[in-house]
Amino acid sequence: MEPQKHSFQAEVSRLLDIVAHSLYSEKQIFLRELISNASDACDRLRYAALTQPELTGGDAGFKIVISLDKKARTMTISDNGIGMNREDLVENLGTIARSGTAAFVQQLSGDERKDVAMIGQFGVGFYSAFMVADKVEVLSRKAGDDKAWAWSSDGKGEYTVTAAEKAGRGTVVTLHLREGEDEFLEAERIRHIIKTYSDHIAIPILLAVAGKDGAGKDGESKEESVNAASALWTRPRSGITADQYKEFYHHVGHSFDDPWLTIHYSAEGTIAYTALVFVPSAKPFDLFHPERKHRLKLYVRRVFITESVENLVPSWLRFLKGIVDSDDLPLNISREMLQHNPVLAKIRGGLTKRVLGDLIKKAEGDAADYAKFWDNFGAVLKEGLYEPGEHKEQLLKLLRVHSTHGDVLTTLADYIGRMKEGQDAIYYITGDNLEAVRASPQLEGFKSRGIEVLLLTDPIDEFWIPAVDSFEGKSFKSATRGGIDLSKIKEAKTDGDTKDEEKAEKKTEAPNIAALTALIKLTLGDAVKDVRASERLTDSAVCLIADEGDLDMRLERLLRQHKQMGAGVKRVLEINPQHELIQKLSALVASEGASGVHKGLVEDSAFLLLDQARIMEGEPVPDPRAFARRMAHVMAKGLTA
Repeated sequence: MEPQKHSFQAEVSRLLDIVAHSLYSEKQIFLRELISNASDACDRLRYAALTQPELTGGDAGFKIVISLDKKARTMTISDNGIGMNREDLVENLGTIARSGTAAFVQQLSGDERKDVAMIGQFGVGFYSAFMVADKVEVLSRKAGDDKAWAWSSDGKGEYTVTAAEKAGRGTVVTLHLREGEDEFLEAERIRHIIKTYSDHIAIPILLAVAGKDGAGKDGESKEESVNAASALWTRPRSGITADQYKEFYHHVGHSFDDPWLTIHYSAEGTIAYTALVFVPSAKPFDLFHPERKHRLKLYVRRVFITESVENLVPSWLRFLKGIVDSDDLPLNISREMLQHNPVLAKIRGGLTKRVLGDLIKKAEGDAADYAKFWDNFGAVLKEGLYEPGEHKEQLLKLLRVHSTHGDVLTTLADYIGRMKEGQDAIYYITGDNLEAVRASPQLEGFKSRGIEVLLLTDPIDEFWIPAVDSFEGKSFKSATRGGIDLSKIKEAKTDGDTKDEEKAEKKTEAPNIAALTALIKLTLGDAVKDVRASERLTDSAVCLIADEGDLDMRLERLLRQHKQMGAGVKRVLEINPQHELIQKLSALVASEGASGVHKGLVEDSAFLLLDQARIMEGEPVPDPRAFARRMAHVMAKGLTA
C-alpha cells in the first residue's frame, strides 16, 4: 500500500513550528513525555484485559524499552501496551482533541520564549520529540488486531500513514536525532534522565544499547532495568523526596509547571483508598472551558481504571491532578456503574474534605503564597459556594477578596473585625475590574464614613452571594442598591478633623431639591424608574442604583450579554444635593419654575446627567447624536453666561 499523506491540524502545525525551533532549556523532557505515553498505553491494556484477557496474548509482562544506536543516530522507545490502529494514529498524532485548543493557539504571540512557556502549560506530549529529532517514525499494532501501521513525519506540516509489516503488540517510536543532539545517544545520560524524571513509573523501563556501550560484541545489546518500577503512591511518604513527587506530578498531569501543593495520604476504615493529589502552580489554559474535567486518574488495587470519573471530585476542584487508588472497588467495574457507586461517593466526600482542609492550613500559614493560589483558582472555588453542598463553611474560610481597606486580599472574618459601630451588613460592589469598582461613585458615601466595601470582579460573584446570603450573622448588601441607610454610621475623621468638621458644617443642600428631582423625573419619563436625592454621593453629581428587589446592575448586564434576558430593568437615578451642578440647577428651577425661560436647558441637563451616570457604569449612551446635541447646547449656554 502506498503511504497516505495527511496534513497536520492547524493547531498542531503551529505548536510543532514553535517546538522544533525553540531554544528550550530542558529538551530532555521529551523522553519523560514519551515514557509517560508508553506507561499510559500499558495501563490501558491492563485495564482492558480484565474483561478481555485474550488481548494480552499471553504476554502480560508489561515493559518499556529504550534502545540507542549511535551508528544510525536513533533512539527508540517501545512498549507492549494497547497500541494504535490507523484511526488512532491519525487522531492521536495528527490532531489535538482537547477542549479550548484553538482558543489557546490564538493566544500565542510569536515571541518564541513566551510561546514556549505557554506551550509548557498546555503540554505537548508526543510532539516534544521534535525538539531533538528531525524525523519521527511510529510503528504500532493495536491489541486484538492483526494489522500494523506505520506513521512518519519530519514535523513540517505533513505526515504519512501506511500499512506495515507484521509487528508485535504495542508501539515503537523511533527518533532520528538532529545534529548536535548527541548527548541523547549516551547511555549514562539516558540513565540519568530516566532516574530523574521517570523513576516513579510503575512499569519496568529497560535500556538497551547496541555495540560497545552495551555488553558483549558489536551488534549485540543488553537490556538493563533503570527505574524502581513501583507505584510511587504505595511507598511510605517518608521515603519519597520532593523531586520524586514533582516528577510524578509531571507524569500524571502531563504538566510542565511544578506542584503548588502535594497531598498524599491513605484512608482506612469503612473504605480504604490512597490519594496522591496535586494543586498546580500555573492555571490551566482551559480552566473555564465548558468541557474541562479534573485530571485525576482512578486506580483499583494499582490497576488503572479511568481518568474520566465525573463524580470523583466536585467540578469546582477540577484543577486537581493526581491519582486515587481504591481497595474497595471491583476491578471490573464499568464507567457507567462508577457514576452511582456508594464507595466512590464516600471517596469523593473524604477527598474533598481533605483537600479543603489542607488548603485552609496553607492559607493560615502563608498568606502571600496562598494569594498566588487564589489568583489562579479562587474564581473556581467560588463555584462551590453557589452549588448546593456541605462544604460552604470551609470554602468561606478559604475565600479571599479585595476591598476598599487596601491592596491586600482580605478574609470575611477580618472584614467583620473592622466593621464600624452601627454597621449591620457586609457591603460589596461588583464590576468587571478593580480599577472600575474602586472609582465607582456609589462608594463615595461609604468611603466618607470609613465603611469597608468588598470589591468583587469575578462573574461568579453575582451568583454565590445570594446563595450564601450571610456570614457570621451579617447579611451581604450591594452598595449599588437602594434602601441603604448610612446616616446611623458616623463619618470617618481624617488628620484634619477640625477642618473636616468645619467643611461639613458649610455643606449646604440644594434649595428646592424636591422640585428639581420631580422635574428631572418628569423629563426623563420611562428612561428611569425614579429620581431621588442621594445620601451616598459626596463628590459625583449623579449615579445609577438598582431599586430594592430589582436585579443587581452587573448581573443584569451579564444576563443581557448572554442573551438570557431582553430589555433591561429601569434604574433609579440618584442626584447629589451638595454638588455644585445640582445646586445651580435647583436654584434655576426655584427662581423660574418648571416653565421658565431656561426650561430647555434644564431638560437637556437632565438627560445629560442620566447619560453621565450611564457612562460611569460602563454602559453605552443609547443616542450619541442626542447626547452630542445636548452637550453642545449646554456648553454654549455656559459660555454665554
